[in-house]
Formats: sequence, C-alpha cells, structure tokens
Amino acid sequence: MLEQVIFFTIIMAFLISVLLSPIFIPFLRRLKFGQSIREEGPKSHQKKTGTPTMGGIMILFSIIITTLVMTGKFSEPTVKTYLLLLVTIGFGLLGFLDDFIKVALKRNLGLTSKQKLLGQIIISVIFYLIYKQNGYPTEVSLPFGGYSIDLGWFFVFFIIFWLVGFSNAVNLTDGLDGLVSGTAAIAFGAYAVLAWNQSQVEIAIFSVAVVGAVLGFLVFNAHPAKVFMGDTGSLALGGAIATIAILTKLELLLIIIGGVFVIETLSVILQVASFKTTGKRIFRMSPLHHHYELVGWSEWRVVVTFWSVGLLFAILGIYIEVWL
Repeated sequence: MLEQVIFFTIIMAFLISVLLSPIFIPFLRRLKFGQSIREEGPKSHQKKTGTPTMGGIMILFSIIITTLVMTGKFSEPTVKTYLLLLVTIGFGLLGFLDDFIKVALKRNLGLTSKQKLLGQIIISVIFYLIYKQNGYPTEVSLPFGGYSIDLGWFFVFFIIFWLVGFSNAVNLTDGLDGLVSGTAAIAFGAYAVLAWNQSQVEIAIFSVAVVGAVLGFLVFNAHPAKVFMGDTGSLALGGAIATIAILTKLELLLIIIGGVFVIETLSVILQVASFKTTGKRIFRMSPLHHHYELVGWSEWRVVVTFWSVGLLFAILGIYIEVWL
C-alpha cells in the first residue's frame, strides 16, 4: 500500500508538470514574461534572452496538488505536511514577486536584497513559531555517531540561517538549463529515502512529489530550455529541502546531500572575498558553473557533471545515515 502511494505520487507530480507546461509556457510568452540575461554573464547566454521564466509556478502547483491528494490517500495531512507547504509556498511567493518585478516591471534586479531577506526571515520565524508550538525538538543532529545538540531558544536563529541559506544556495545554482531541476531531484530523492527509513511517510510523500514535479519540469527545462523556473522555483525548492532536513532531524546531513548547492555558494563567497582583499579572482566567474563554461566546457557537460557530483553526494549522505 505505502509503496503504491509513493509510486503514484511521483507519477502524478510528473504528469501534472508535463501537462501544465504546454499550456503555461505559451501563456508566459503572450504576457512577454521573458528572462533578462545579465550582461556580465557568459556571452553565450545572451541568446537565452526572452525565454519564458517563472516556470516555478508549474512546479509549485504540481507539488501542492500532489502532496495534498496523495497524503490524503494515506492519512490526514499532519502539521509537518503543512509546515512543508508553508515554507514552499511562502518562499515561492517571495520568488514570484521577485520574478514579477523583473519581467513585468522591467527592473532587472527584482526585489532588493534587504526586501528579499526580510521576507525570508519572516517566513522562517512563522515556521519556527508553529514548529515550537507543536513541541517539536530543538536539537540539531550530528551526521556521525548519533549525537545531537539541543540549541534551545537559539534554534530559531538556526532555522533562519538554514532556510535563508539554502534557499539562496539553490537560487545561486540556478544558472544553467536543467542544472537545478536535476540536482534538486537527486537531493529530494535522497531525503525521500531517509524519511521513508524513519517511517515519516508524509515527508517521504512530499519529497517524492517534488522529485516528480521537477523531473516533469526538466522535460521543458533541459538544454536548450524552453522555460526557466526563476526565483519562484529556486527559492521554493531551497526552502523546502532545508525544511525537510529540519523535520527529519538530519539538518547537517544537508551539507553533504546538498553538496552541489553548498559548493556553488562557497565559490561566490570565496570569489568576492578574494577580489575585495587581494583584487584577484579565484575563478573566471562565479558561481562555479560559469567558471567551467568559460574554460571551454559545453553547458550540457557542466550540467551532467554537476548532476553526477550531486548523485555521489546523495549516495554518501544516505550511506552515512543508514549504514554508519
């Protein structure tokens, strides 16, 4: 029974994304919601100007509908299900507002960094208040040895850091056709396995719903992309994966399972720090995926390589949790 629920969850989410795309993509074109490409980015990306963005809406629809329907098939949705949807929808709406300002109001930078950060913090605090009200633990588990640290009231700051940090990390990674769609599918798939191993079925269903949704989106997002997910998708996915890590009490394991997102973020931090302190750049361009483009790799080669690295990180994370 449970295996069937999981199987039909991924199929349902996949089909919703695939069936929505041919309807939604022309609609975005008619509204002229095309992506503006940064002039300072790789020159080869300029040809992508005008590609419809905000495709993350399709991902969100698929996740929400599939999660509620399939969770209802198994049992009534729990607080954890609603917490997952709260963060996913909240960060998705924040990303939607950012995308809308960029494409509709023609302000290429969208929300200011302060506005975006404030929105992320507010959603994170709401998540914490509901989490705390329901008596969930304020411990953070260490990946090795089964030890944990109780952060007490400081846990609210950890939640803010984790949700904001990983939503921005996934957002930074979203720079090549299919890059985030593939790496997200792998990372959420790993957490689906771990949630299933903990018998947290509602979290496993949500995770698998995300896998199906992004794989369906990947059909139209793979190179050459017919649509981009935009901040609507990337911020939502980043917030969702961080929420899953918190609810499964496998927070720090996300550093490994989401290793690609972490490395991409570190490349930006190191690049900025190096340039400000020494005037020299470590990479030809950051985030890291652009560096490999500029050294001569094709976009598809970069994406497949990063998917492969993400898969290795996911396998390592599962191995650490299940077998060590």
